[in-house]
Amino acid sequence: MSTNRTRPAGRHDARRPEAVPAQRRRTVQGVRPHQWFAERLLAVLSGQRPVHWMLGHTIGDAYDQLAELAPATPLRSRGARPVIRMCRGAQPAPGVVEACASIAAGEQVRAMAFRLEQGRDLRWRCAAVELGNTPVRARL
Repeated sequence: MSTNRTRPAGRHDARRPEAVPAQRRRTVQGVRPHQWFAERLLAVLSGQRPVHWMLGHTIGDAYDQLAELAPATPLRSRGARPVIRMCRGAQPAPGVVEACASIAAGEQVRAMAFRLEQGRDLRWRCAAVELGNTPVRARL
């Protein structure tokens, strides 16, 4: 028996564990960024978490949009707890994800749209958020 083996006994291919592409590892081990953000945004918009919980996860006007939407959203009503039924994302450019989600609370279903941008530190941050037909007051 040879002592200079580089693979376990019984394994016949030359691949090594680190040969798995990074993108595949992220998809298998964790949740995609738009799904993770949809859950966090829902927690804030439904009143389960305070708006400042998203401080480090937003850029630009997104935090102000959340602060304005959260107190007035119908998702805060006392009834069935809202859940995400569907969440889809598209990547129109590298480092950008535009996503939409449908949120169900009992018989009521609402739409949520948001944009994520990846910073130089490779962290995703929410850059914009809209909820159904709930208007965001115009900024002067």
